[in-house]
Amino acid sequence: MRPLVPRRTALAGGAATAAALAAGLAGCAPTGAGKVNAEAVIPPSDGPVTLTYWAWLKDLQKVADEFNKTQDRITVEAVWIPGGNAGGYAKILSAVAAGGGPDIAQVELRSVPEFALAGALTDLTRYGFAKDEKAFDPGAFAQIKVGDSLWAVPQDTGPGAMFYNKEVLEEELGLTPPKTWDEFRSVAEEVKKAGKTLMTLDPGDGSVLPLWAMQKGSVWFEPKDDTWVLNMADDPTMEMADYWDGVFSDELVSTGYGPFSTPWYAAAGDGKVLSYVGGSWGDALTETVPGGKGKWAVADMPRWEDGYASGGLGGSSAAVLSTSEHPAEALEFLRWMCTDPAGIDAMIENSGIGWSPAADYIGKKRQQPSEFFSGQNYNEEVILPMAEGQSLDWTWAPLMQRIIDRLGDGMLEVVGGGSTFTKMLPQAQEDIAEIMRKIGLKVEIAK
Repeated sequence: MRPLVPRRTALAGGAATAAALAAGLAGCAPTGAGKVNAEAVIPPSDGPVTLTYWAWLKDLQKVADEFNKTQDRITVEAVWIPGGNAGGYAKILSAVAAGGGPDIAQVELRSVPEFALAGALTDLTRYGFAKDEKAFDPGAFAQIKVGDSLWAVPQDTGPGAMFYNKEVLEEELGLTPPKTWDEFRSVAEEVKKAGKTLMTLDPGDGSVLPLWAMQKGSVWFEPKDDTWVLNMADDPTMEMADYWDGVFSDELVSTGYGPFSTPWYAAAGDGKVLSYVGGSWGDALTETVPGGKGKWAVADMPRWEDGYASGGLGGSSAAVLSTSEHPAEALEFLRWMCTDPAGIDAMIENSGIGWSPAADYIGKKRQQPSEFFSGQNYNEEVILPMAEGQSLDWTWAPLMQRIIDRLGDGMLEVVGGGSTFTKMLPQAQEDIAEIMRKIGLKVEIAK
C-alpha cells in the first residue's frame, strides 16, 4: 500500500505559486476583475446585506431560505444559470469583466485554478478561511487550494465507487465485485463470456483518465515557484495506461456509449451492462435504472496494488467572486451551507449535491439504508472510506476543460484503434503544455 504523503507536499513554495497564478494570466484577466475587492480586506457591512448566488444547482433558493431564516442581517438570493460549460462560465466571466456579477458563483473544483488565474475569484485566506480547514473533508479542501491561497469553498465532491447489478453479477453469474483492477479484468472476462459487459465508457470522455491516474498515485500538475510542471507520463500513469490498453485490446469494456446515456439505461435495465465505476453522485443516476430497485449494490472502487482507495470525479465549489462588495458575508453564508448539518441536509434534500464537503457530517439522509441498493447502508460503509482514502496531493491545472477535451480526443483515437494510451498520453502532455504556454504560463515537462 502506498503511504499517504504529507498534505500538499507537492505545493511547497506556496507564496511563489500564488504569485505565479497572479502573473500567469495577467494579460488575459477580465477587464475590471478584482477592482472592487482588490484591497487587503473589505470589512463586514454595518447594515443588512443581500448576496446574489449564481449556480446550476436545482432549488438552491430553498437552501438559501433555510439560512435566511436563521438571522435578519444577511439575505441570500439564488439565481439559476446553465451548467458551467453550457454557458454558465461565460456568463460569470463576462459579468466579472464588466465589474459586476453575483457575490457567489458555482465553479467546478477542476475549474477553480482557471478562474483564479483569470482574476475572477477572491483569495479567501484574506478573510480567515484557513482556520476552517478542519471543518472540511481533507480531500475536498485540498482541491480549492493552490499554493498558500484558498480560492473557493468546497461544495460537494465525487469520490470513486462501483455501483453494480448485484442480482446479475452475484446471484446469476456467481461473481463478486472486484476489489482490485486485476480482479476487474478477470471479472470482465467472465461477464463477457456470459454475453454481457461489466462496464461501458463514453468514447470521448477524457475525465476518466485523471480519475484513474490520481487513484494510482500520480500528480499530473505541480505548481512550482513560477512554473507549472507536467508529469502526465510518469511510471504510475504509464502502468495505468498499459493496463487499460490491455482491457481495450481484449474488448472487456464497451465503448459504444457512455454511462447514464439512453442506450446505457436500456442495457442496464435489461441486465446487460452491470456496473458504473465513477463519482459517488452516480448513485442518484443509477437509482433511475428501470426495474433496478433492490437489485443493485455499491462496492469500493477497484484499486491498484500500490495506489489509493479511490480517485475523484466531479464536484463543485462555491466561489466568492473578485467583484463582490461583501466577501466577508458571503464566506459566512458558505461556512454555514457547506459545514453546518442544516446546510448539508438542505443541499442534499433540495439540490441533490454529491458527497458532503464537511469533515464530520455526511447528511442525515445518507446515514440510512437504501431500498434501491439492496438495503445497504452504502454511504457509511463504502463512500465514506472512499472519500477518506484519496490522494491529497492532486492539483488541478488551469484550463482543465481544454485539457479534458484534449484527453477526450485521445480517448477517441484509442477507441478507434489509431493509438494506445501509452502512446497517446505523452503526446497529449506535449499538446497540453503548448496550450498552457499560449496563455502565458511557464510550463515544464518533468524529466
